[in-house]
Amino acid sequence: MIKKEEKSASSMQVVCFKVGTEEYGIEILRVQEILKLPKITKLPKSADYILGLIDLRGKVIPIIDLSRKFSIEESRSATRNLRAIVVDINNKKVGLAIDSVSHVIKVDSKDIEPAPPIVKGISGRYIVGIAKVDKGFVIVLDITQIFSAEELNAMGAGSQE
Repeated sequence: MIKKEEKSASSMQVVCFKVGTEEYGIEILRVQEILKLPKITKLPKSADYILGLIDLRGKVIPIIDLSRKFSIEESRSATRNLRAIVVDINNKKVGLAIDSVSHVIKVDSKDIEPAPPIVKGISGRYIVGIAKVDKGFVIVLDITQIFSAEELNAMGAGSQE
């Protein structure tokens, strides 16, 4: 009797969150913590997607507004309800300002479609793929590709360990 192919498909856990009306996800191993945004210190003459800096237990961390970075029309009335996902990108801690965290899902690799040709180019660089879930789709991001080397250097405030 011939065995059906063993389930060798890899899977990953993805933290799902909303930016505007779309649902995005980041592999859970990349996420250090999720927090309600404390007071943000604004930086003069910084890129428009940089909200500013926060003090997280003695470490200075830049906060990036993903809606501005992705050129999504702002759907929020105020920044007081924002959350931040703290991630580590090339040994730099960065806070990603998002609208809300929804849940964590487990996704099989076979359920992640490659990014469609329409998003190739700059945005296609940081989209791992589109995960098919019960309620629709989750755009899975590769956070290591969201920022260029120059942008990471400009955010060097979070590099100390």
